[in-house]
Amino acid sequence: MQPEFIGHTSNREGSDIVPASGPVIDKAYIRNHVQAAEAAGIDRLLIGQFAQWPDNNQIASYVFSQTERIGALLAHRPGLMAPTLGARQLATLDQFSEGRVWVHIITGGSDADQARDGDFEDHDTRYARTDEYLTVLKKVWESDQPFDHEGRFYKFKGAFSQVKPYQKPRIPISFGGSSDAAIAVAGKHADIYALWGEPLDGARETIAKVRAAAVANGRMASDIRFTLALRTVVAETEDAAWEKAADILQKVKSQVARVAGGNGEKLPSNVGSVRLREAAKRGKVLDKRLWTEVAEASGAGGNSTALVGTPEQVADAILDYYDAGVSNFLVRGFYPTEDTVTYGRDVVPLVKAAIAEREARKVAAE
Repeated sequence: MQPEFIGHTSNREGSDIVPASGPVIDKAYIRNHVQAAEAAGIDRLLIGQFAQWPDNNQIASYVFSQTERIGALLAHRPGLMAPTLGARQLATLDQFSEGRVWVHIITGGSDADQARDGDFEDHDTRYARTDEYLTVLKKVWESDQPFDHEGRFYKFKGAFSQVKPYQKPRIPISFGGSSDAAIAVAGKHADIYALWGEPLDGARETIAKVRAAAVANGRMASDIRFTLALRTVVAETEDAAWEKAADILQKVKSQVARVAGGNGEKLPSNVGSVRLREAAKRGKVLDKRLWTEVAEASGAGGNSTALVGTPEQVADAILDYYDAGVSNFLVRGFYPTEDTVTYGRDVVPLVKAAIAEREARKVAAE
């Protein structure tokens, strides 16, 4: 499969440094943003899910209605509904979009945000529930006969869905979570595993763990692809890029001083955030150009490290992750539309060309 280059959209404009503005559901912003992303060559857009946000399934439906080819990486939280209902909702959306859906499983990194929807289970229990949820979800998608299920969290008699995914054999499952419990579930169920923008050594470590978990579940290590989620700060010169980064950092610090993190925690406790904060302690810039200061300043409540430089320099750093085993690259913008367009227009073509050259050399050598 070809690498995918992924952006992000939300219900209205806003980011770490851009105050949220417009109506809670800003159709004009969503339309303009996703059409700009598609025109810039972005393959797919992450659509997140939080307890206080509008329903992201319906945002995805609107995105599909306003575009021709761009896909969705649709966040989905097990535990908020029955897996039988989740399977039907996702399969229906996949049919209407003619196969443009990847589902991104978020078990829940924030106790505060889970509690807003009435979920008070502890961390490891949530992952055990996700394991069972995904088992049922996939069976609903793939089964041509009604089935019964009785497990720790769910019980069904005659479970069946007339609607099946447009994609065969099913919708690809992307998975997030860096704890040992998360990696164990990912090894069993994930088609794609998403990691935040850690330094190369941390990324290689996580990739190795996930592949080992896949093998432990009787799968091939190659069955799982990897998505790297980070930010980019791109300018015509390296000095100009670092000037932009300095301005972004000051705005992030001002924003953090005013509000708590998006998940309701000032210092997120999930393992992915902890790993990013630990990386930030190692230096302001790691590897070639992985900038960590925003992660340190914000508490790393999401993908908060960034690659800083010219399009050529950022593309070169992305290729290092490709060589480490990452195949998809998700960039969320500090300035949402501007950064998404810059990423798709100026960086992605360079990465695609270099990957094509690498693959051609491999074929020639075989």
